Formats: sequence, structure tokens, C-alpha cells
Amino acid sequence: MADSLIVAFGEMLIDFVPDTAGVSLADSTGFLKAPGGAPANVACAITKLGGKSAFVGKVGDDEFGHMLINILKKNGVNTEGVCVDTHARTALAFVTLRTDGEREFMFYRNPSADMLLKDSELNMGLIKKAKIFHYGSISLISEPCKSAHMAAMKAAKDAGILLSYDPNVRLPLWPSADAARNGIKSIWNQADFIKVSDDEVQFLTQGDPNKEEVVLSLWHDNLKLLVVTDGEKGCRYFTKKFKGNVTGFAVKTVDTTGAGDAFVGSFLLSMAKDMSIFEDDAKLKEALSFANACGAICTTQKGAIPALPAESDALELIKSKVK
Repeated sequence: MADSLIVAFGEMLIDFVPDTAGVSLADSTGFLKAPGGAPANVACAITKLGGKSAFVGKVGDDEFGHMLINILKKNGVNTEGVCVDTHARTALAFVTLRTDGEREFMFYRNPSADMLLKDSELNMGLIKKAKIFHYGSISLISEPCKSAHMAAMKAAKDAGILLSYDPNVRLPLWPSADAARNGIKSIWNQADFIKVSDDEVQFLTQGDPNKEEVVLSLWHDNLKLLVVTDGEKGCRYFTKKFKGNVTGFAVKTVDTTGAGDAFVGSFLLSMAKDMSIFEDDAKLKEALSFANACGAICTTQKGAIPALPAESDALELIKSKVK
């Protein structure tokens, strides 16, 4: 489908991942440089699966910034919406990999280029071509990026474009936990599709994420679909008419970085291809199972973008489970 462009908005940065898992940042002797930033990962996940995506954001006029733009191009992502800031650096994040593959972050953004994107720099023409406009919450933390985020979201909404939100909670970046909760919820009711992890449900509601009534406290009437990812257990989904869960895939996990983004990219592509997915339980289940497979594969190697699966990888994992 030629018109199924998905535009991802927000941050792109460099993750420095220790070359050995289970070591603190202080004890780590070496780091692997990995491109990151959830919205950029999502854009790459989509093209890796054969879809069309664009990324809108800002990087620094430095070697890392130009490297990131090149990675987007190499991955077939439209970069017409990427700006370069001559005065600020590209953001960096040092990621601690615990032995179970889960992560802790230490960020260098003071302020980084992605935080300085202005609404006057937005490529509105590109945004308005989208079928789906996808974003996170990190772009809501500081001005001028927050105003750019709101302007882009409004333009997309006014153009009848479907809004997709993955809050991607990163507490170290917010002034406080309450500021994070309030900031994330400030745009909650605008989205047509929201994906949250079980941990994020717990953080946002301060309740038990396994309880359905706790999850449903996050529902709002503009929503077409709410998906809660439960790690390797799979995911739960809620629409206006039906709900259910889809089991995940057991794989050997090395690094969970980008798993949620692989899941989201895959699912957005299914959505862009067929919007009737919200009304059809069987289609929805199939798309979520495929997204689960993509998320699982992404955890089997380090870094986000290099670990993103192709369609054949995901189909193979699904097939091996059916046996």
C-alpha cells in the first residue's frame, strides 16, 4: 500500500552498552555504540519489515548525529523531517545491562539537540502524509521540543491521522516521578492506540498491573485499542468491543533494548495495512502474535536497531512454536 506511511516523532540518540552483561557502568571496561531512541527504533522496525516510515526529530551537527542520519537512510527510513542543530550535541545514554538482560540508564542531555526541536522546524508536509503518527513521552519533558510535539500531534489529528502513543517511561529524565506521571498523562486522551508495558501500568496507576480494573483505569473513550505488554508472557489487549491476551515466545534473552519498539513497529505496520484490525478479534490476535515474535527476536542480540527482525525471522519463530 503506497499510502501507508508511518511517521515517528521524537528522540534519536546513541546508546553505549557495556560489552559484558551484569557489570555496573563503573566496572565496565568497554562499551558498544548502538543507535537508539524509541521513536527512531520504531521507524527502523517498520522498514525492516518492508513498510514505509519517516522519522521527525533533531540531532547534533556532530559525528554521532550524522552517523544516526546515515543509519536511518541505510534502513530505508525517510529523513526529510530530521533537523541538525549546530549548537547542541546528539544525546547519549549509557545503559547498564543486568544479568537478566534488563536495563538501567544514565543520560547525557544538557540540553541535547533532540530537546531543542522547534515547532517552526517541523516538516508538516511530511507529517500530513502519514497514515499513522507515532510518538513517545520523552519529547514532552522540556521546551521547545514539547511545543513542537504538541503542534505535530495537533496537525496529525486535524488531518485525520491515527495517533499512536508508547509512553516509554524513562524516570531519570524527568524532574520527578510525579512530573513524569502528569506529563505522560497530559496527552493520554488524544491517542487512538496506546501501548504500555506492565511496569508502566504499575507506575502510571500505582496499582497492580495484573488486575484488569487497574489496566482499564487507563482506558479513555477516544481509544480504539489499548495493549499491555507483559514481557515474555506476551500481551493483553482491550478494544471497545472485545479483549483478550496473546502468548509470547520463549527465547534466549541477551538484551531487552528495543524489544518494545520492535513490537510497536510491527504492530503499526499491521494497522497501516488494515485498519479493520480494531473490529476483528482474529486479525488483531494474529497481528499481536506477529508483534510478540518481533519483540522476542529483538532480545536475542545486543542493541536495538541491529537486532530488529525481518518478516521471515518472525514467521520462522511463529512456525517453530506451532510444531
